[in-house]
Amino acid sequence: MVRATGKSEAVYERLKGDIESLRLRPGTKLSEVQLGERLGASRTPVREAIRRLAREGLVDFVPGEVARVAAISLGGVRALFEFRMLLEPRAAAMVAAAGAADERVLVPFRELLERLEEFEESFRPLDAAAQARSYHDFYEVSEGFDQAVVVACRNPYLARTISDLRSQTVRLRHLSHSGPRRMLTSLEEHRAMLKAITNGDVEAAEAACRHHLAQTLQALIESVTSQDFVIGAEVHLDAAR
Repeated sequence: MVRATGKSEAVYERLKGDIESLRLRPGTKLSEVQLGERLGASRTPVREAIRRLAREGLVDFVPGEVARVAAISLGGVRALFEFRMLLEPRAAAMVAAAGAADERVLVPFRELLERLEEFEESFRPLDAAAQARSYHDFYEVSEGFDQAVVVACRNPYLARTISDLRSQTVRLRHLSHSGPRRMLTSLEEHRAMLKAITNGDVEAAEAACRHHLAQTLQALIESVTSQDFVIGAEVHLDAAR
Protein backbone atom coordinates (compact mmCIF):
# COMPACT_ATOMS: atom_id res chain seq x y z
CA MET A 1 0.00 0.00 0.00
CA VAL A 2 1.39 3.42 -0.98
CA ARG A 3 1.33 5.90 1.91
CA ALA A 4 -0.80 9.04 1.58
CA THR A 5 2.20 11.35 2.00
CA GLY A 6 3.93 11.73 -1.33
CA LYS A 7 1.54 9.27 -2.92
CA SER A 8 1.74 10.79 -6.39
CA GLU A 9 5.54 10.75 -6.33
CA ALA A 10 5.58 7.18 -5.03
CA VAL A 11 3.24 5.99 -7.78
CA TYR A 12 5.28 7.82 -10.39
CA GLU A 13 8.57 6.31 -9.20
CA ARG A 14 7.07 2.81 -9.08
CA LEU A 15 5.59 3.02 -12.58
CA LYS A 16 8.72 4.61 -14.00
CA GLY A 17 10.87 1.87 -12.51
CA ASP A 18 8.59 -0.84 -13.88
CA ILE A 19 8.70 0.71 -17.36
CA GLU A 20 12.45 1.33 -17.39
CA SER A 21 13.20 -2.20 -16.22
CA LEU A 22 10.74 -3.67 -18.78
CA ARG A 23 8.65 -5.26 -16.03
CA LEU A 24 5.89 -3.32 -17.79
CA ARG A 25 6.54 -4.22 -21.39
CA PRO A 26 6.10 -1.85 -24.32
CA GLY A 27 2.49 -1.89 -25.47
CA THR A 28 1.08 -2.73 -22.04
CA LYS A 29 -2.29 -1.10 -21.42
CA LEU A 30 -2.24 1.13 -18.34
CA SER A 31 -5.64 1.00 -16.71
CA GLU A 32 -6.00 3.55 -13.92
CA VAL A 33 -8.29 1.17 -12.03
CA GLN A 34 -5.99 -1.85 -12.30
CA LEU A 35 -2.91 0.20 -11.46
CA GLY A 36 -4.66 1.76 -8.48
CA GLU A 37 -5.57 -1.69 -7.14
CA ARG A 38 -2.06 -2.97 -7.76
CA LEU A 39 -0.35 0.00 -6.08
CA GLY A 40 -2.93 0.69 -3.39
CA ALA A 41 -3.61 4.18 -4.67
CA SER A 42 -6.61 6.17 -5.89
CA ARG A 43 -7.04 7.06 -9.55
CA THR A 44 -5.86 10.67 -9.12
CA PRO A 45 -2.17 9.94 -8.30
CA VAL A 46 -2.16 7.18 -10.91
CA ARG A 47 -3.52 9.58 -13.55
CA GLU A 48 -0.94 12.21 -12.58
CA ALA A 49 1.88 9.68 -12.81
CA ILE A 50 0.75 8.47 -16.23
CA ARG A 51 0.58 12.04 -17.57
CA ARG A 52 4.02 12.80 -16.19
CA LEU A 53 5.46 9.66 -17.81
CA ALA A 54 3.79 10.62 -21.07
CA ARG A 55 5.66 13.94 -21.02
CA GLU A 56 8.88 11.94 -20.66
CA GLY A 57 8.01 9.78 -23.66
CA LEU A 58 7.52 6.58 -21.68
CA VAL A 59 3.73 6.44 -22.13
CA ASP A 60 1.59 6.94 -25.23
CA PHE A 61 -2.06 7.98 -25.35
CA VAL A 62 -4.02 6.24 -28.10
CA PRO A 63 -7.26 8.04 -29.11
CA GLY A 64 -10.27 6.15 -27.83
CA GLU A 65 -8.15 3.82 -25.69
CA VAL A 66 -6.38 3.82 -22.34
CA ALA A 67 -2.74 4.82 -22.09
CA ARG A 68 -0.06 2.32 -23.08
CA VAL A 69 3.60 1.90 -22.26
CA ALA A 70 5.36 3.51 -25.22
CA ALA A 71 6.44 1.08 -27.90
CA ILE A 72 10.10 0.55 -28.74
CA SER A 73 10.48 0.75 -32.50
CA LEU A 74 13.53 0.60 -34.72
CA GLY A 75 12.80 4.07 -36.04
CA GLY A 76 12.54 5.48 -32.55
CA VAL A 77 15.73 3.77 -31.41
CA ARG A 78 17.68 5.08 -34.39
CA ALA A 79 16.33 8.61 -33.93
CA LEU A 80 17.24 8.60 -30.25
CA PHE A 81 20.78 7.45 -30.92
CA GLU A 82 21.29 9.91 -33.75
CA PHE A 83 20.48 12.62 -31.22
CA ARG A 84 22.64 11.08 -28.51
CA MET A 85 25.59 10.89 -30.90
CA LEU A 86 25.32 14.64 -31.41
CA LEU A 87 25.35 15.31 -27.67
CA GLU A 88 27.21 12.76 -25.60
CA PRO A 89 30.58 12.53 -27.42
CA ARG A 90 30.83 16.30 -27.15
CA ALA A 91 29.97 16.16 -23.45
CA ALA A 92 32.63 13.47 -22.87
CA ALA A 93 35.20 15.65 -24.63
CA MET A 94 34.25 18.66 -22.50
CA VAL A 95 34.58 16.59 -19.32
CA ALA A 96 38.04 15.35 -20.37
CA ALA A 97 39.09 18.95 -21.00
CA ALA A 98 37.68 20.08 -17.66
CA GLY A 99 39.51 17.26 -15.89
CA ALA A 100 42.79 18.21 -17.52
CA ALA A 101 42.35 21.70 -16.09
CA ASP A 102 41.05 20.67 -12.67
CA GLU A 103 41.97 17.33 -11.04
CA ARG A 104 38.92 17.45 -8.81
CA VAL A 105 36.68 16.80 -11.82
CA LEU A 106 38.36 13.43 -12.29
CA VAL A 107 37.69 12.02 -8.81
CA PRO A 108 34.35 10.29 -9.60
CA PHE A 109 35.69 8.94 -12.89
CA ARG A 110 38.74 7.40 -11.22
CA GLU A 111 36.47 5.82 -8.62
CA LEU A 112 34.24 4.43 -11.38
CA LEU A 113 37.24 3.00 -13.19
CA GLU A 114 38.28 1.19 -10.00
CA ARG A 115 34.75 -0.16 -9.55
CA LEU A 116 34.71 -1.32 -13.15
CA GLU A 117 37.99 -3.20 -12.72
CA GLU A 118 36.71 -4.83 -9.51
CA PHE A 119 33.46 -5.83 -11.18
CA GLU A 120 35.25 -7.39 -14.16
CA GLU A 121 37.56 -9.37 -11.90
CA SER A 122 34.60 -10.90 -10.06
CA PHE A 123 32.37 -11.26 -13.13
CA ARG A 124 34.54 -13.16 -15.60
CA PRO A 125 34.94 -16.38 -13.54
CA LEU A 126 31.18 -16.75 -13.02
CA ASP A 127 29.02 -19.20 -14.94
CA ALA A 128 26.29 -17.85 -17.24
CA ALA A 129 23.53 -18.04 -14.61
CA ALA A 130 25.59 -16.17 -12.03
CA GLN A 131 26.61 -13.59 -14.62
CA ALA A 132 22.94 -12.96 -15.42
CA ARG A 133 22.24 -12.32 -11.74
CA SER A 134 25.09 -9.79 -11.52
CA TYR A 135 23.95 -7.53 -14.37
CA HIS A 136 22.54 -5.03 -11.90
CA ASP A 137 26.05 -4.33 -10.56
CA PHE A 138 27.22 -3.35 -14.02
CA TYR A 139 24.11 -1.21 -14.57
CA GLU A 140 25.07 0.75 -11.46
CA VAL A 141 28.56 1.44 -12.82
CA SER A 142 27.33 2.43 -16.28
CA GLU A 143 24.58 4.60 -14.80
CA GLY A 144 27.16 6.17 -12.50
CA PHE A 145 29.27 7.06 -15.51
CA ASP A 146 26.36 8.69 -17.31
CA GLN A 147 25.43 10.71 -14.25
CA ALA A 148 29.04 11.76 -13.65
CA VAL A 149 29.29 13.10 -17.20
CA VAL A 150 26.11 15.13 -16.71
CA VAL A 151 27.39 16.58 -13.43
CA ALA A 152 30.86 17.38 -14.80
CA CYS A 153 29.71 18.81 -18.13
CA ARG A 154 30.42 22.53 -18.17
CA ASN A 155 27.57 23.38 -20.54
CA PRO A 156 24.31 23.41 -18.53
CA TYR A 157 22.09 23.21 -21.62
CA LEU A 158 23.95 20.19 -22.94
CA ALA A 159 23.92 18.52 -19.52
CA ARG A 160 20.19 19.14 -19.07
CA THR A 161 19.32 17.77 -22.50
CA ILE A 162 21.32 14.59 -21.88
CA SER A 163 19.69 14.23 -18.46
CA ASP A 164 16.22 14.62 -19.96
CA LEU A 165 16.91 11.61 -22.20
CA ARG A 166 17.83 9.35 -19.30
CA SER A 167 14.43 7.68 -18.96
CA GLN A 168 14.58 6.50 -22.57
CA THR A 169 18.19 5.35 -22.38
CA VAL A 170 17.74 3.50 -19.09
CA ARG A 171 14.87 1.49 -20.56
CA LEU A 172 16.90 0.58 -23.63
CA ARG A 173 19.91 -0.43 -21.53
CA HIS A 174 18.06 -3.57 -20.45
CA LEU A 175 17.85 -4.56 -24.11
CA SER A 176 21.34 -3.56 -25.20
CA HIS A 177 22.99 -5.60 -22.41
CA SER A 178 21.00 -8.68 -23.32
CA GLY A 179 23.79 -11.19 -22.75
CA PRO A 180 27.19 -11.67 -21.08
CA ARG A 181 29.09 -11.17 -24.34
CA ARG A 182 27.56 -7.76 -25.03
CA MET A 183 27.97 -6.72 -21.43
CA LEU A 184 31.68 -7.55 -21.50
CA THR A 185 32.02 -5.57 -24.72
CA SER A 186 30.22 -2.65 -23.09
CA LEU A 187 32.53 -2.98 -20.12
CA GLU A 188 35.53 -2.53 -22.43
CA GLU A 189 33.85 0.48 -24.03
CA HIS A 190 33.25 2.09 -20.64
CA ARG A 191 36.84 1.40 -19.66
CA ALA A 192 38.02 3.20 -22.81
CA MET A 193 35.82 6.21 -22.06
CA LEU A 194 36.90 6.36 -18.42
CA LYS A 195 40.59 6.07 -19.26
CA ALA A 196 40.35 8.77 -21.92
CA ILE A 197 38.61 11.14 -19.50
CA THR A 198 40.98 10.45 -16.59
CA ASN A 199 43.94 10.95 -18.96
CA GLY A 200 42.52 14.28 -20.11
CA ASP A 201 42.51 13.04 -23.70
CA VAL A 202 39.74 15.06 -25.34
CA GLU A 203 39.85 13.41 -28.77
CA ALA A 204 40.01 9.89 -27.33
CA ALA A 205 37.08 10.58 -24.97
CA GLU A 206 34.93 11.82 -27.82
CA ALA A 207 35.88 8.91 -30.08
CA ALA A 208 35.35 6.31 -27.35
CA CYS A 209 31.91 7.68 -26.54
CA ARG A 210 30.89 7.73 -30.19
CA HIS A 211 32.12 4.14 -30.63
CA HIS A 212 30.18 3.00 -27.55
CA LEU A 213 26.95 4.57 -28.80
CA ALA A 214 27.38 3.02 -32.25
CA GLN A 215 27.94 -0.43 -30.76
CA THR A 216 25.02 -0.03 -28.38
CA LEU A 217 22.75 0.96 -31.25
CA GLN A 218 23.73 -2.16 -33.18
CA ALA A 219 23.04 -4.35 -30.16
CA LEU A 220 19.65 -2.69 -29.71
CA ILE A 221 18.69 -3.21 -33.35
CA GLU A 222 19.43 -6.90 -32.97
CA SER A 223 17.50 -7.10 -29.71
CA VAL A 224 14.44 -5.15 -30.87
CA THR A 225 14.10 -7.16 -34.09
CA SER A 226 14.16 -10.40 -32.08
CA GLN A 227 11.38 -9.36 -29.69
CA ASP A 228 7.81 -8.05 -29.93
CA PHE A 229 8.62 -4.53 -28.74
CA VAL A 230 7.40 -2.84 -31.91
CA ILE A 231 4.39 -0.58 -32.40
CA GLY A 232 1.16 -2.55 -32.23
CA ALA A 233 2.21 -5.03 -29.54
CA GLU A 234 -0.89 -6.01 -27.57
CA VAL A 235 0.06 -6.56 -23.94
CA HIS A 236 -2.26 -6.25 -20.95
CA LEU A 237 -1.34 -5.23 -17.41
CA ASP A 238 -2.11 -8.66 -16.00
CA ALA A 239 0.32 -10.27 -18.44
CA ALA A 240 3.10 -7.87 -17.44
CA ARG A 241 3.22 -8.89 -13.79
